[in-house]
Amino acid sequence: MRRSPKESAESVRKISRRGLILAGGQLTLAGVLGLRMRFMQVEQADEFRLLAEENRINIRLIPPTRGRLFDRNGQIIAENEPSYRITIVREDAGDVDAVIAKLSALVELDGDDLNRALVEMNRSAPFLPVTVADRVTWEDVSRVAVNAPALPGVYPEVGLSRVYPLGHDFAHVAGYVGPVSERDLSRYEDPEPVLRIPRFQIGKVGVEAKHEDSLRGRAGAKRVEVNAVGRVMRELDRREGDAGSDIQLTVDADLQNYIQARLGAESASVVVMDLKSGDLRAIASSPSYDPNKFVRGISVADYGLLRDNERRPLASKTVQDAYPPGSTFKMVTVLAALDADVIGPEDTVWCPGHLDIAGRRFHCWKRGGHGHMNLEQSLRESCDVYYYDLAVKVGIENIAAMARKLGLGQSFDVPMSAVTSGLAPDKEWKRRERGAEWVVGDTVNASIGQGFVLTSPLQLAVMTARLATGRSVSPRLIKSVDGVETPERGGDSLGLNENHLRQIRAAMYEVSNSRRGTAYGSRIIEDAFRMAGKTGTSQVRNITEAERARGVTSNEDLPWKRRDHALFVNFAPYDNPQIAVAVVVEHGGGGSTAAAPIARDVTLQALYGDDPPLEAYPTKDRDKIAAQQERLKRERARSAAEGQSRA
Repeated sequence: MRRSPKESAESVRKISRRGLILAGGQLTLAGVLGLRMRFMQVEQADEFRLLAEENRINIRLIPPTRGRLFDRNGQIIAENEPSYRITIVREDAGDVDAVIAKLSALVELDGDDLNRALVEMNRSAPFLPVTVADRVTWEDVSRVAVNAPALPGVYPEVGLSRVYPLGHDFAHVAGYVGPVSERDLSRYEDPEPVLRIPRFQIGKVGVEAKHEDSLRGRAGAKRVEVNAVGRVMRELDRREGDAGSDIQLTVDADLQNYIQARLGAESASVVVMDLKSGDLRAIASSPSYDPNKFVRGISVADYGLLRDNERRPLASKTVQDAYPPGSTFKMVTVLAALDADVIGPEDTVWCPGHLDIAGRRFHCWKRGGHGHMNLEQSLRESCDVYYYDLAVKVGIENIAAMARKLGLGQSFDVPMSAVTSGLAPDKEWKRRERGAEWVVGDTVNASIGQGFVLTSPLQLAVMTARLATGRSVSPRLIKSVDGVETPERGGDSLGLNENHLRQIRAAMYEVSNSRRGTAYGSRIIEDAFRMAGKTGTSQVRNITEAERARGVTSNEDLPWKRRDHALFVNFAPYDNPQIAVAVVVEHGGGGSTAAAPIARDVTLQALYGDDPPLEAYPTKDRDKIAAQQERLKRERARSAAEGQSRA
């Protein structure tokens, strides 16, 4: 069938339109491709030229700035300081031994640091820089820079390093940082890449370790051009990381410094706790150590001195060590007896100097006995027989339950290393852990804080705080993170009978303020700040019947490690309790002679906020206290000067 001229003309128009559309699309596609080719060949010519020459683009991490630590008043505890270091890149250096030999002629290199650097060099990628000398002087850097042509692969750098300006005062609390080890990496299921940067520092112990994730921050990154063997050609762009969080502790640096000076060379610990908030105003262990030595790796000789010291300066005694609490535990026993209604405050027990129970004789510390004792008298004079008698009546289950309610036998959430839970034993514990049945003698020993009972100084401070307030006060060490306050831990009511608590507090007041009290010699004279406390002496050796017959050997005549531990706990002021204090002096002898004077001095220092007036002390002690204050001022001034030199 033939088409009409009209139909043929219409068909030609359609074909022409389609052809134009198709041609336009092809031209557009060709234009886009042309522009893209121009962009790649002109705009990105350099980058593709490098790629074409078997170069590549690498992402390099930028270590984040570590967060700082402050005390409750804003004083710096841990900060970062610029430090000069000298690094070497193995693939740039060529003959590493020859380069190091030349470098040694210009800069003094520590043997231990150099050995660590060589180990790192062998296990790291050849293009990664490894530090061979840290904290060098500007003069050292200048000498290296001037001799750069003769030192291939050696680069002077400036970076940030951790420093602890208060040194010994916060070693056990803040802890310290150090280079990442294989052991550190093994703790992570998928370690962050920044942890694999040679000599990158992370927290090892204390707050530095427990808050590592928030203190570390987030690494940044830079994009660099590197050639086929890994040498950096140039930096393309950079993204800075996020600095770590600043953390404020509850500890008062001035009070902490005073306590460290007051303890001196004693193997001892002190905890000061705020009764309203649970804040740890001070938490000090002695002797201490300089954490700055650990930052870049402590020498074998220095570490050996710390490790082999019998007074254990590396131990955080306030939270890590657990001691028999001795007579400071007696408040637990008597409160359990009052709560179980097996004794009243005026009921008396006869103390002839011993009590025979189940065919065994249990002795009182006073050989001739105390005579008739009621609750107040038994605490005031620390009569053991009174508590032996209570133990049989009240039983270990009630005693253990009361101990736990007062904070013993549990681990508190404070970011320090190796926090112990202590031990508030009961029948099930002995059956489970010792495979033996509980006997009445175990209860008798526990009633005076001996036997299986173990407590840390921190737990003793919590116990005292709860006795003083009747609330479940718990310790708080972190005050704020990046300015955001953490919740206070003043706690809720323990549900204990307030009359019972008043009777125990009154008896503790007598301990410190009655002439017959075991801590009368360490009383506070200032009425507004009088304290209520309890002495404790815990045995670390068995006393045989033969020794008792001829007379118990005094602590002064025994080797240091066989002497009794000395303890004291107190709260103050008695009429308006604000703080609780716990002191433990290892192998110090008697609590009244070794621990109570320290607790009295610390209590006054904490309440006054500075050296208290001599009028707060008994007249007979004022000359001694005046001399002590002058000596401690000198020692603290020297400590402050050393801290400034570190900063």
